[in-house]
Parts: sequence; C-alpha cells; structure tokens
Amino acid sequence: MPVAPAASSVSVASSALVADFRLLLELCPVLELRLLDAAEPDPRAADGWYSGAELAADERALAAVLAGAEARIAEEHGRSPRPHVTASRLLHHYAWSACLLIAGPWHLARRVPVVDPADLWLHAPTGALALRPRGHVSLPGDDELRAELRAAVVAHLGPVLAAFAGPTRRRDRALWGMVTDDLASALWYLGRMLGEEDASVAAAEAVLPGGTLPLPGGADFRRLRTPDGRAHHTRTRLGCCLYYAVGPAATACLTCPRTSDEERLGRL
Repeated sequence: MPVAPAASSVSVASSALVADFRLLLELCPVLELRLLDAAEPDPRAADGWYSGAELAADERALAAVLAGAEARIAEEHGRSPRPHVTASRLLHHYAWSACLLIAGPWHLARRVPVVDPADLWLHAPTGALALRPRGHVSLPGDDELRAELRAAVVAHLGPVLAAFAGPTRRRDRALWGMVTDDLASALWYLGRMLGEEDASVAAAEAVLPGGTLPLPGGADFRRLRTPDGRAHHTRTRLGCCLYYAVGPAATACLTCPRTSDEERLGRL
C-alpha cells in the first residue's frame, strides 16, 4: 500500500518532473514516448490511442491494441503468433515502459511520479506511448520512498493486469512476476544507459528485496564470469516473456528461465 502522505509532498506537473522525463527520453532510446503539455488534448481512440484505463475497462480497446501488436509481430517475424503470445509480448512492453516511467525519475532525482492509467496512452498501430505528467511524491527516507515507488507501480499496473489475465492465460502470481521482472529490468537498463550499471543493480535489489507482495520475488542479480575474466551482471526472470515464441528465428532472452548459465556465458 502507498506510504501515508503525512511526510510527503505531492506536486502538480512540476518543471523538475518534466525535466526528469525529458532526460529519461534522452537516455533511453528504446522508449518511444510523447510528453503532453497541459494545453494539449488527450490522444484519441479515433487515431488509434488508448489509455491504460481504457485497456483495463473496455474490451474493444484491448482488442484494438492486441490486433496492432499482432500485426507488428507478423510484419517483423513473418508470421502471426498465437494469441496468448501476442498478449504476453504486449503486456511486457506496456509494463516495462510504465515501470521505467515511474522508476526513472526516482532513480534520477528521488521523485516518484504519480502516473494514473488514464494519463498513459498506447498507440495500437505502432506501440508508441504518450504521457501526461501530473504530480510526484517526495519523501525524506530511502525505505519510505522505495515503498512509494513499489506502490506507484502496483497502483498503475493492477487494473491493466486484470484485463490481460485472460488473453495472456496467466494467473496473478505470473502476472505480478512479470511486473517484478520488468521493474528490475527497467532500472538495470537505465543504469547501463547512464554508465552506472553497478549502482542501478544495487538500486533494483533495494527496491525488490523479495517479500514485497504482490510483487512475488526479488531482483536477485548475480555475476557470471567469462573466460576473459570479466564479470557480468545477470538474473533469471521469474517468468518467460515468450519472446522465443514470436517467430522461428527468435531465441530465448538472456535472462529467460529457459536459458542456462552455460548458454548465457557463450552468448556474452
């Protein structure tokens, strides 16, 4: 649950938070995101945009974004995946992006954004995102702020997970396991983009020590050493994101439970 607000300060779309998001966009080239200012209208379903709140509440919106994801995968890999594979891949994309948008300002500047599902849109044809920044929470204690970060991720993604449960054929533990994986992965990615991998791994482990339900596991990073003597961070995801199933040439991810340490070392 979110930390009680007595020791917190919640702001409205501060210039500092917007600057955090702009820096995040500069650092993270895979994040295809449009920041909306206060004067811009909401993206429209007529143009293929659907908010997280709409995905959670409207079966037609969910069907539209799933159809868009299926078309993108088919174009890239030459065949349409099975429906639950499409749904898992799309949920992973949305959850990882939402985790990065919430955890990024926390890691960069100790601000936890308040990202309502109604303020984050997904473009069905392309998978791009649009965000309307609102407020953020700041707290003096590190543990309290980490708890606030987890609570913000859970609050945003809970309704979305419920909508995706049927299409992905996943139950609660597997769905929250994906969120745990994506939060750890988002922080790890941001650290690599900053050139501060060790610090981001430590941050992910502090945010996800285990035992923070509904997030069912910890970050649990470890190191693998290649024959040249270099040590590489790795972890094993709590669940498979099904990338290996999108096409005949796809392989399991480097952190997939299907990928042994021996294979990881060979690929590193």
